[in-house]
Amino acid sequence: MSSRDEELRQAIELLFFAYRDFTGEADAILGDYDFGRAHHRVIYFVGRNPEITVTQLLAILKITKQSLARVLRQLLEEGFVEQKTDAVDRRRRLHVLTPKGVELDTRLTKRQSHRIAAAYETAGPQAIDGFRQILRSVINQEDREYVDGFFGDRSSNDGTD
Repeated sequence: MSSRDEELRQAIELLFFAYRDFTGEADAILGDYDFGRAHHRVIYFVGRNPEITVTQLLAILKITKQSLARVLRQLLEEGFVEQKTDAVDRRRRLHVLTPKGVELDTRLTKRQSHRIAAAYETAGPQAIDGFRQILRSVINQEDREYVDGFFGDRSSNDGTD
């Protein structure tokens, strides 16, 4: 195995471990509600994109309409997400977090933010931009455009477009 192959394998392994630990604390909180990671993703992206439509959620999450419907229905029934009718196009349903949903989103994000902040502190400021560039380059082009909409030029100056 070449040193390049070994570097790539190490990166893959680090991503597996990082994902496990990044999601682990959130999974424990979600378990208190009998929710899973799909619930977490919906809560996160509804919170990040107030008045998001089902079509927009499907584009971000890349899950089946049936899977999203099941998760969204549960979040609506249990009062974490609220659905409103679009004033312009009454066929469109807009989704926002309720105060209960904001509270859960805050709990989940706070745990994960602490983990990322500690990693940033350990790695130092010079590593943060490189880390963002690598993560951005791993995701597909369509999602890079979504991310760039939130983070502007800071995350897109890596020459990977």
